[in-house]
Amino acid sequence: MLCYPDVQVLDVVGPVEVFNTATRLLEAEGRADAGYTTEMVAPRRGPVATSGGIGLVADRAISAVRGPLDTLLVAGGRGARDIVGDRSVIAWLRRVAGRSRRVASVCSGALLLAEAGLLDGRRATTHWAFADELARRYPAIEVDPDPVYLRDGAIYSSAGVTSGMDLALALVEEDYGRDLALTAARWLVLFLKRPGGQSQFSVQLAAQLSDRGPIREVQAWVIDHLDGPLSVEAMARRAAMSPRNFARVFAREVGMTPARFVEQARVERARRRLEESTQSIEEIAGGCGFGSAETMRRAFLRSLRVAPADYRSRFRLAASA
Repeated sequence: MLCYPDVQVLDVVGPVEVFNTATRLLEAEGRADAGYTTEMVAPRRGPVATSGGIGLVADRAISAVRGPLDTLLVAGGRGARDIVGDRSVIAWLRRVAGRSRRVASVCSGALLLAEAGLLDGRRATTHWAFADELARRYPAIEVDPDPVYLRDGAIYSSAGVTSGMDLALALVEEDYGRDLALTAARWLVLFLKRPGGQSQFSVQLAAQLSDRGPIREVQAWVIDHLDGPLSVEAMARRAAMSPRNFARVFAREVGMTPARFVEQARVERARRRLEESTQSIEEIAGGCGFGSAETMRRAFLRSLRVAPADYRSRFRLAASA
């Protein structure tokens, strides 16, 4: 596990704890030759300050890493933007990735893999807040901001913070099977496969940006009632405000119009249903409040520049691959 100053502590210890839990479970079964040996490395050996104020200790400097590796993990965090400019670290990543069975990033650790050229021509994800930056800085990458984690060949990437544990569980399942991964998930009180993608968090976290209680309450109500009529007038009544004042305050507090917020929330819910269900596009359109498949198609084209049928086809092809 590569860490560095101002790394996100949970990006490091979350996946490591999954691997250690799996190893203890294997040892309890008498499989002493199985499991994982984890090691933290950093540009320099010794203490590493994290963004959360908790200190970690790197077992070795990256310059001391020798021989082939099974899995190379790169953590994210506030320091990722600084370390991405360290040419010696990026060159090391490029070299060591070539002698690793698989390489994975957690959160903004994807920026380091991208700078090393390891994601070029691949599909990758990162924390939803960094997805636009990753796509803008590295146009050779197909950035998908929704999945909790992705695999493209021997390169894995995961979304924000706790998703590193989701990815680690997937690696355990890949190595030792579903039963062990499920038991480890139960011990850690986690989903083996978290329902939905990280888009379920992005809109609702954005909704928390409003400082005004009535606006926050309306946003939460909208998320829970996407299948119903959600006019500005209805939302304004909910907030006990006039429609004009509500629309003005909402746009100022949230950074988008009420209608745009509703459409984005409906698109995200429809995306998850296209990915996870066998419902027809017409059924999904009705269940997400679009009213018709054509209305949903236009909303998808505005937001994602792809039609719902094409989105579903692409997702299934990627999942199959």
